[in-house]
Amino acid sequence: MILSDLLDTPVRSPSGDPLGFVVDMRLVLDGPLDGGLLVQPRVHGLIVSPRTGTSFLGYERSDVRSPAVLARWLRWRHRGTFLVHWEDVATADADAVVLADGYRRWSPAFPEGAHRRS
Repeated sequence: MILSDLLDTPVRSPSGDPLGFVVDMRLVLDGPLDGGLLVQPRVHGLIVSPRTGTSFLGYERSDVRSPAVLARWLRWRHRGTFLVHWEDVATADADAVVLADGYRRWSPAFPEGAHRRS
């Protein structure tokens, strides 16, 4: 499966309740060198929006506030968005992403999203 196949995929809780849609993926470059100076990326987690499958356009990652009208609208549209770590994904396919028991919701802010709960 290609990671982009997961975009706009419904996300479900372990009990099957709908939680939202995958709107982005968070990758990290902390692995071993993959020949030369390249580092193999790994999936850190998925950004889940409860209301829409459209992109956040990166506005969840920092304090970007302009253009102000667009920033405000995207923040309102994606309120409740969270990051779920890849380790908390039980299954992922083109039909749905199902989270594991005990999954945690993290802030999608970057880079703090890896350390702070929402």
